Amino acid sequence: MSPEDLGPALRAAFAVAVAAADPAAAVRAAMAGHRAELASAGRVFVAALGKAASAMAEAAIAELARPIAGGVVVTTDAAARPVEGCRVVVGGHPLPDAGSAEGGAALLALAEEAGEGDLLLALISGGGSALGVAPREGLGLADKTAVTDLLLRSGADITEMNTVRRALSRLKGGGLAEAAAPAKVLSLIVSDVPGDDPATVASGPTAPSHGGPSAREVLERYRLTDRLPPAVIAALDGGTAQPPSGHALNQIVASNARSVEAVARHLERQGFRVVTRPGWLGGDVAGAVAEVFALLHDEAAAPGPVAVVAGGETTVQVTGDGLGGRNQEFALRFALAEADRPLKRPWAFLAGGTDGRDGPTDAAGGIVDGETLRRMKAAGADPARHLARNDAYHALAAADSLLTTGATGTNVADVEIALML
Repeated sequence: MSPEDLGPALRAAFAVAVAAADPAAAVRAAMAGHRAELASAGRVFVAALGKAASAMAEAAIAELARPIAGGVVVTTDAAARPVEGCRVVVGGHPLPDAGSAEGGAALLALAEEAGEGDLLLALISGGGSALGVAPREGLGLADKTAVTDLLLRSGADITEMNTVRRALSRLKGGGLAEAAAPAKVLSLIVSDVPGDDPATVASGPTAPSHGGPSAREVLERYRLTDRLPPAVIAALDGGTAQPPSGHALNQIVASNARSVEAVARHLERQGFRVVTRPGWLGGDVAGAVAEVFALLHDEAAAPGPVAVVAGGETTVQVTGDGLGGRNQEFALRFALAEADRPLKRPWAFLAGGTDGRDGPTDAAGGIVDGETLRRMKAAGADPARHLARNDAYHALAAADSLLTTGATGTNVADVEIALML
């Protein structure tokens, strides 16, 4: 393999990560283990929420091989398409909008139609926290949007954000499952969160929360309490709903860890010695970059092609007025880190969101190599100044270093891949 092959090799490895999280295949495989309960249900309702909702619903309905009693699919504009027997609603992401409120209400109404002997097949994937909302009494959509925007800019991680979202919702924290009672609930989940906790994916529509910091503690940690709308404070002071009674079965069918494992196996077959960063890579993006770069730098003295693979979801505290996302900033910071501590060997690095979208941009992330900073400067872009403004998008665009895939139809958080010859 030549240095010119590293970029294509990274794109191929990222495609493997996305394919390993194929929501349709995951749903089909999971449903094969539940044939008896699906066949014995009086009626089956399908409630799909998240970035992979359309693909999951299509696969589930085809696998059922029987008419469904009703269905609702709530997803992004990019992933929305007609699904047989279902009402399809487009919600907002990363901030909820009027479509999100419509989707949340439709999901709850569908669940309430189910009765004794029926089954609600819930299909949950990442992004659902914003795509479908049902604010608690006394809250409006503007209140939920304001809280989400504050959390996105604060540096709070996905678990912390969803703790707050659950506390302000009738849908989340098991609310969808409660609405379906006494019907049984089978929830198949594509996880984009650390630990693959069903209570955290899409803020857990079919799973109650269990311990951890309270919503108020999260908000106080990031000094957001004084910036919240009064209605939000009132809702938090009013307590939370009772958790579901345990009639829901929650099953993780795809996850970030499985995608990382698939990438590692693929790269080993390509002749790379693979170092996999264990666990979930989270926290502030600057620290995550330092950790991944150190793993690659430590291998520079060993001969032969090497790859470092990691997965998770970092955070960025937004203080500038630029455009970008956590993966684009990860890639830009990685290039700057290598400039400070040169590897002295051909290398390339990719950071990408498996959903195909990084922040409020049309890119999934970025790909950088030893020539990226030179190309930026030749195009008149100052990498450090762009970084200071949280403007990684325009810096990477100047060097033709954006990773653009379009919507992938799945979401298992982010993947980081470094290659060195």
